[in-house]
Amino acid sequence: MSVRFAVIADDFTGGLFVASNLEKLGIPALYVCDPDILPAVSDQEVLVVATRLRFMPAAEAVATLDRLTTALDAIAAEHIFYKYCSTFDSTDEGNIGPCADFLIGKYRQPRLIFSPGYPDLRTYVHEGYMFYKDRIISESIKRFDPITPMNDPDMARVLQRQTAEKVGLLPHRVLHRGSAFAHDYVREQQDKGVRYFLMDCVDNDDVALGAAIFRRDRVTTGADALAIELASQWRNEDARHAAQDRPRPVRGQGGEAVLVGSCSEVTLRQRDHFALSNPVLDIDICGAEGDVLTEGSLDWAQTQLNAGRAIGFSVAGDPAAVTRAQSMFGVMGAAKKAEGVLAGIAKGLAERGVRKFVVSGGESSGAIVQALGIRSMQVLPFDELGAGSCVSHDDRRISLFLKPGKIGTDDVFSAALEKMRT
Repeated sequence: MSVRFAVIADDFTGGLFVASNLEKLGIPALYVCDPDILPAVSDQEVLVVATRLRFMPAAEAVATLDRLTTALDAIAAEHIFYKYCSTFDSTDEGNIGPCADFLIGKYRQPRLIFSPGYPDLRTYVHEGYMFYKDRIISESIKRFDPITPMNDPDMARVLQRQTAEKVGLLPHRVLHRGSAFAHDYVREQQDKGVRYFLMDCVDNDDVALGAAIFRRDRVTTGADALAIELASQWRNEDARHAAQDRPRPVRGQGGEAVLVGSCSEVTLRQRDHFALSNPVLDIDICGAEGDVLTEGSLDWAQTQLNAGRAIGFSVAGDPAAVTRAQSMFGVMGAAKKAEGVLAGIAKGLAERGVRKFVVSGGESSGAIVQALGIRSMQVLPFDELGAGSCVSHDDRRISLFLKPGKIGTDDVFSAALEKMRT
């Protein structure tokens, strides 16, 4: 029993991005939602474990990572990749640094690569500074993120505030002088005490060179681009795993629901577009206790389901509503209440026969998948909708489209449901 490449994703939609892109390249990836099934996992070329690490307090995140890596060691995972958001979403109290400190200690590595950024999605790092959609990140919409507002564009400085290890850069100007020069540069920096290397991500050549330099390390960290590149390089080097038959997804049956947890401008446009043709219930999380909101929402849903309609639920308010909720419950308290309401609705909908779910928001996706009791999924290849299409492995064959909040066209909710139908 062995796993060639294991990815620990810090949220559900980020893990799907990796898995769906690998499936598109013909590299099968088992997507695990419940780590308790890891001891039963047989040989896999790529294993992606979805977690909810991103917003955990540091101590809880480290303890979770300890359990996961121990389970992966037990099934002989050869390489472990700790995946975080391409925009390095974190605060000074964040857990990326503490998780890295744990990993470098547990595996006794002399160095660790960090590679935020994703050129294909116009997220770049140059001289350590991050740019999002061609704007420096502190001037982009990311500065308004309700949980991790990105106000410092210097990613090395963000990481350094979370760790006592010395953080250095692996810049674009070094990478583009070639592999040999970059290898020598890394060794020289290690001799000067640098253990953490924040790698530039100006283009995909940076990603490929960085992967070539660090792929022999037992543990690496980064965003989607580096994970996909590493898996591809491992495959090209030694394709020991035979091609695996992939179960063909069945056509989606049962009711259809869209659940909106993200408050991004992109998601709000997508919600409003869906509402032009479908009934959508806006839920004010400040209005009542969570269980009351869930029960009322399910009562409303039953009438719509009886009429055969695709329905939507949104806890995503405008900035004023978000501020009001955070003032009442705290930043994380508001997020947890919103996720809890949506998760309760999803569970109730599944009990009423709904089998097609579209979810917007990484944390909301994690909460809903857990509420539905899904332990593993087949991820479909990346396509015109992007990542996020998957089907549960259990007998219910629930079809899902799990979408990060800030990605997708205005009509993506309806398009995802149509894909599930046909």
